[in-house]
Amino acid sequence: MALYAVLLLAVLFYLLPLVVMLLTSLKSMADIRAGNLISWPEEFLLDAWVKAWSSACTGVSCEGVGAFFWNSFQITIPAVLISTFLGALNGYVLTKWKFRGSDIFFGLMLFGCFIPFQVVILPMAQTLGWLGLANTTTGLVFVHIVYGMAFTTLFFRNFYVSVPSELVSAAKIDGAGFFTIFWRIILPLSTPIFVVCIIWQFTQVWNDFLFGVVFSGGDTQPITVALNNLVNSSTGVKEYNVDMAAAMIAALPTLVVYVLAGKYFVRGLTAGAVKG
Repeated sequence: MALYAVLLLAVLFYLLPLVVMLLTSLKSMADIRAGNLISWPEEFLLDAWVKAWSSACTGVSCEGVGAFFWNSFQITIPAVLISTFLGALNGYVLTKWKFRGSDIFFGLMLFGCFIPFQVVILPMAQTLGWLGLANTTTGLVFVHIVYGMAFTTLFFRNFYVSVPSELVSAAKIDGAGFFTIFWRIILPLSTPIFVVCIIWQFTQVWNDFLFGVVFSGGDTQPITVALNNLVNSSTGVKEYNVDMAAAMIAALPTLVVYVLAGKYFVRGLTAGAVKG
């Protein structure tokens, strides 16, 4: 019982900020001024959510965060899918089709996991300028693919180390080639690590602020940048309910992903994502 009591206290401690945000977003401003942070709303209202979505000011524009919410999806989905697929291909090559210097190559690639965001800003900005992708959604997708590939390669490489090499050797003897082995043998075994990488990358890309604020502009900004602009925009009275509603809107996709797929994330990790 003591263990369950401690766990319950931990759950309440970590959920309290979320509860405060949700309750505040459902209150009127008069209710917020009259009560305290965790008081129950006198009346549940969705006005703040509607305003945050469609008419709140995010800088000089007062069209809400709705458009930026869809921008984040346009950035996140292709970045996650492409970086995950490239990581799977890299991990497959580095474990089952090793070449001279492959271990050194993998070690050098690992440096990408430890390079701070700030270090790559200037060279990446120059690269996007050369490619004509500055201040575009496509440019942000490219940035996240490049930065995320080191992590996905690490995950897949460590997972594929635990896959018996005899499977690949037998397929080679039967005449299967590089991509045939990848599609028909390796990928069907990779569901757990795909889930891990997709959840990891989705969270990293969706929650990114620094790359979004540096490499996007105007209508191409992700929702994290729009949320920052909304909170720091002042039009007189500070509307905390609208701020909290916008924060909840920005957090909903990652919350849904973890609620629906969190157990698969843990299973994927224990199935070999951190082995090797």
